Amino acid sequence: MFYHCCQDINLKQSNKQLTNNNSTRFKMRFTAILCALLVTVALASAEVEHRRPTLPYQCGPYSCQTGEVCKIVAGQCRCVPSQQLVQDVTLTQKVIGTWYDGTTRKSYTQYDVIIQNNMNRNIKNIVIDTDATFKLRQPVSANLWNMVMLSNGDLILPSVQPSINAHAPTPLVSS
Repeated sequence: MFYHCCQDINLKQSNKQLTNNNSTRFKMRFTAILCALLVTVALASAEVEHRRPTLPYQCGPYSCQTGEVCKIVAGQCRCVPSQQLVQDVTLTQKVIGTWYDGTTRKSYTQYDVIIQNNMNRNIKNIVIDTDATFKLRQPVSANLWNMVMLSNGDLILPSVQPSINAHAPTPLVSS
């Protein structure tokens, strides 16, 4: 009888160990699946970020398509072909210099960019979209003049310069 009692205790301990092992395995599997899911979501989110802006994009009540720009004059929104905008605004760029940084082993190029307002009215808001190839060497504040970079990479006029005057050039410099 003593032997039977001890054997019963050993079985109870074995069952507890099996339950603990199964619980630990379940927790580890659950954690691994959760981590894999989080990595998948992170990769999918990173991939989506590079596809902005998505077309069509809103321009008042209209939706502009590829090759169109939203133009708002006197409160009226219109989607116009980007080639037509060349008559209104000219964006020119010139390479100021190129150099190689031996420490980082990267090449850098500095550009002088000018927005020319060819219209008889001031431009009060302009948004320049950038893509993933637009990378600045240092913090944005040290590399851009007369423009502010938004968190999505778009460039806009700074608050100290709320407009581009009619027939006036506005220099923008980046490196």
